[in-house]
Amino acid sequence: MKTLNDLTTSNPRDQLGRNLRDLRVSLTDQCNLRCGYCMPNETFGPDYTFLNKEKILSFVEIRKVVEAFAACGGKKVRLTGGEPLLRPNVEDLVQDLRTVDGIEEIALTTNGLLLRKNAKRLKAAGLDRVTLSLDAIEDETFRKMSGKEIPVEKVIDGIRSAEEAKLAVKVNSVIIKGINDHQVLPLAEYFRGTPHILRFIEYMDVGNCNNWSRDNVYTTKEILADVQSRYQVEPVEANYVGEVARRYRYLDGQGEFGMIGSVSQPFCKDCNRARLSADGILFTCLFASTGKNLREVLRGNGDIRHFLEGIWRSRDDRYSELRSDMKVGKVEMSYIGG
Repeated sequence: MKTLNDLTTSNPRDQLGRNLRDLRVSLTDQCNLRCGYCMPNETFGPDYTFLNKEKILSFVEIRKVVEAFAACGGKKVRLTGGEPLLRPNVEDLVQDLRTVDGIEEIALTTNGLLLRKNAKRLKAAGLDRVTLSLDAIEDETFRKMSGKEIPVEKVIDGIRSAEEAKLAVKVNSVIIKGINDHQVLPLAEYFRGTPHILRFIEYMDVGNCNNWSRDNVYTTKEILADVQSRYQVEPVEANYVGEVARRYRYLDGQGEFGMIGSVSQPFCKDCNRARLSADGILFTCLFASTGKNLREVLRGNGDIRHFLEGIWRSRDDRYSELRSDMKVGKVEMSYIGG
């Protein structure tokens, strides 16, 4: 019997001519931190009800989706959450996905707290890269940003464990005006001269529980000015069409950093990402209010590839280019996987 990998690969394009390249797969909606821009304590407290386990996709179901994704020309899979390493045996999923024809890269986004006991197993299973979230390099600000009384050294140790396992590392820092904007230079200094690429991210209006305001956005222009106040840098060309970070390198050869400016410098025209929630809802935009129920197709033995192609061909999302300050019912970041 033929599998999806035996079929000719298609390359569907959406209404704006964008192809499907990246798939972000959430493994859980739970997390062990309570970052204010993603899972604030006020909303995600002790009584918050997370997804029912029966609704969450199994690893077998995730593989079926990834096979369909690859048959549509997809190349890169990123495992997200919540905190994906709260899901047991993630290395088993990585090892399985590594055998899907057409998938060139498997990455994982994590807060790093559980990397020490998982990094070597993940690397052995075939994981290519980890992206860690680190919004401050000093304890007081890190605790304020993370919503937990955890020292920043726990994340740094996670980075070390990824290094030891020979995993490629990127570090994401969400910068919020008046809260951690004073950390731009300390973060840049810490990762300068290392092989790890630091990426500064503007505070975005994902979901509705983070009390986002444009007044709290510390723009990439301001971030760049901070770095340039101490170092000479120059722009670097993107690695590929659809790369979201604008790249810069230090003129003294001490590495590079990136900036993601979804608010001040939208990049919708090149966006080639789809997102799958832990319970199998497919979203074609980070700022979407609704998604399509892929779980029902999976569990009803429907044609996953046909379903995925149809959704992508009808896609016309460009929220960041049309952004307004109006409140709309957008899905929460912890659910969609960032």
